Amino acid sequence: MNEEREQKPKTLWQDWRVRIFILALLLSLVAIHPWYSADEGIETNLNYGLDLEGGSWLQVKLQGAVIQADADSGQMAESLLESTTGYAVDVRSSSETPSGSSTIVLVTDKPVSNSQMDLLGLGEYSIASEGNGSAVTLFSSEQSLIISYLSTSLNSEVVPFLIEDGVEYEIRTAVTEEELDVLFAAVGGSILTDESGESLYRDGVRTETRDMTKDILSDKLNGLGLKDIPVRTVGDEYILMDFAGIDLTTAKEIALTPGKFEIRVQTTGNQTKHVLYGDDIASVGIAGFHEGQWFTPFTLSEEGALALQKVALETGATTNPDAHWLIMYLDDEEIYGAPLSFSAATKLQQTPIYAWEASTGGDEESEDQAKQLQIHLRSGALPVNVELMGSGQVDAALGSQFKLQAIIAGLLALIAVALAVFRRYGKKQILIPMVGTSLCEVVMILGFASAINWQLDLPAIAGIIAAIGTGIDHLVIITDEVLYEGKLPPTKVYLSRITRAFGIIFAAASTTVIAMSPLVVMGFGALKGFAITTIIGVMIGVLIARPVYGKVIKEVLHEEEG
Repeated sequence: MNEEREQKPKTLWQDWRVRIFILALLLSLVAIHPWYSADEGIETNLNYGLDLEGGSWLQVKLQGAVIQADADSGQMAESLLESTTGYAVDVRSSSETPSGSSTIVLVTDKPVSNSQMDLLGLGEYSIASEGNGSAVTLFSSEQSLIISYLSTSLNSEVVPFLIEDGVEYEIRTAVTEEELDVLFAAVGGSILTDESGESLYRDGVRTETRDMTKDILSDKLNGLGLKDIPVRTVGDEYILMDFAGIDLTTAKEIALTPGKFEIRVQTTGNQTKHVLYGDDIASVGIAGFHEGQWFTPFTLSEEGALALQKVALETGATTNPDAHWLIMYLDDEEIYGAPLSFSAATKLQQTPIYAWEASTGGDEESEDQAKQLQIHLRSGALPVNVELMGSGQVDAALGSQFKLQAIIAGLLALIAVALAVFRRYGKKQILIPMVGTSLCEVVMILGFASAINWQLDLPAIAGIIAAIGTGIDHLVIITDEVLYEGKLPPTKVYLSRITRAFGIIFAAASTTVIAMSPLVVMGFGALKGFAITTIIGVMIGVLIARPVYGKVIKEVLHEEEG
């Protein structure tokens, strides 16, 4: 009997589930990394959110409109050329093919230059002299003309998106349906309607633009070394940002001020020459793929295009592109570099180029680089206008107080659970493993949060407390099944009961995960943190802690009976 008892602890430690439990606990402690500082006291790698650290928060609304529309191509081209040249323009003829391309002949009483047409960026064209003026033949499309017309009229970026029944135009500034009706009426157009007669206009932006705005903010904050600042989206209109440990004035400056974007040309060796800054980037298109290459399109202002041509000619980039790369910087860090293509170098010798494509390559990594460059080219400026809807600040002292109160609340919850368990079973042999398992679960949850740099705020702490309560429920189910007749049953009966207990536990855990999942997916602000922490706690408990508790409680009760 004595030899059998001496072998039991060895059997317990050799169980693979116990080994995984111990390994997970040790890795969690490494991730948390508690240490003592003479100045700050006990410190850890845990990241605390606004509620517990103090700081500020911002809520912004994305301004924009999404429409479907049509208009007369000739009238739009006339309006655009008049606004660019300042001359009187007449439409001599306008025709459109079934594919949507348009051929428009415009007549002016004064000469039109190539640079003026290039600046319009409407497509291919030819210019012929006609008396004192010009006859311009323009080959374009209704889509290009609508984009240019709205961009010029509203001084805003307009982005087309192909949809099943046509094209949606996203206008990246605040504009009402009534204002758009006036603009389209001036060029023989209107906003389209659906089958029920409802106008195809909606306030806000597309989901892609919302996510891009979030990515730009996250990229910018990370680039500034501000780690773990959560940027959350709520619907397609709002973005929430928590700046733990940062005052409100600094938070506004960081989030809403563009970064410094610059293009330079390589001269000799590592020496470069300035070309232009980010304010000369007129627009940035969506990353695309053609001719086996991923690319990011962007356009330059007239000043930017002339500056690039001038420096390219001076440095020799047009005659020897491989020795004189164009290099892009964001906040003084290089983000892209490449030589001019042969066609671009040749064209720059004659005329400035307004529309550019930055190619990144043809593989999957190049696709990610093109999308990232799309964000960088905006130099930290958001793709849409934003309106600051709300802001606030939590005092650091108040945050520390919340942190202490959260710790106290967690301890009180654990003590209350321990008292309830002891009253039910009256055995410290059951109480210690049960409470110890709950404590280990808390350590694992905190270790996981530290490993993924998850910020702990009050909702997250509430999620941990909820996980403790759920875990104790599961441990009680296991204990009751094991002690169904007041004593440890034979091994065969024990396995049957523990299997039934885990069936109940898995069903209950699945229900909790399913109930919390909508909060994670839909992203209801602070509730998302509560849901994620609860799900993590339940998964750690079910997959790691509960099986070990079932093994430990059997060994402890067996020792007690022995």
